Amino acid sequence: MNFSKSNSQLHILTIYGLLGAIALVTLFPLLWLISTALKSQTENIFQSPPQLLPSQPTLENFVSVWQTNPFGQYLFNSTLVAVLTVGLNLLFCALAAYPLARLSFPGRDWIFIAIVSTIMIPFQIVMIPLYILTVQLGLRNTYLGMIFPSLASAFGIFLLRQAFMSVPKEMEEAARMDGCSELGLWWNIMLPAIRPALVTLAIFVFIGSWSDFLWPLIVIQDENLYTLPLGVAKLAGTFSLDWRLVAAGSVISIVPVLILFLFLQRYIVPTETGSGVKG
Repeated sequence: MNFSKSNSQLHILTIYGLLGAIALVTLFPLLWLISTALKSQTENIFQSPPQLLPSQPTLENFVSVWQTNPFGQYLFNSTLVAVLTVGLNLLFCALAAYPLARLSFPGRDWIFIAIVSTIMIPFQIVMIPLYILTVQLGLRNTYLGMIFPSLASAFGIFLLRQAFMSVPKEMEEAARMDGCSELGLWWNIMLPAIRPALVTLAIFVFIGSWSDFLWPLIVIQDENLYTLPLGVAKLAGTFSLDWRLVAAGSVISIVPVLILFLFLQRYIVPTETGSGVKG
């Protein structure tokens, strides 16, 4: 009995040790980035083996980056673009997903298949037509131009459609009996019922918009409209011999995403949408 219990504990310890080692390998680049950003000019950042704990930690690199580059403007641009992208993406994806999940009309399934199939098309294929359309609409060098390709996404429509389909029909029927309109049903019943899916999509869209480099690089030439990825790339070109400053700029660009995830992770939990219809 004790032998079996010891084997079980050893098995659990082995699993935790293996998971811990994998987590350490995964987090090592982030830890090295933070360590580099905190190292003073007298420390060697490329020594072998690498030293993760700075001997003289300092915030001097962050101050220098913030003072020598308009990182406040970059941060504002990224925040504005990401927030608008998330809001518009959730709105349009929810409006498109609801009829595909809850309404019956000819060709509904084929329309859904056509939308989902676009996930297989790489962005690089549609990038040039999108750029031409953006220029023709007069959106080049504008915030809306950066948001334009992300107004809706096939993945978002798919995710929200599956969430809408999981809502019990009894809730929908009860709302209709109370005289709720179709738009009122979508807003007051359906959207609150799929809040975890909305939060999940919001996190994905925010991270994608926040870290997007290629599209803003193509559509933006005015440095006053640069987002953080463009600002960090410019920083790398300016201070290519001092990776401490580049690391500090990268850490600044990562922090808002970590804060958002820590704030929203408690909302990514299943909701008991069927609890109100149980007899």
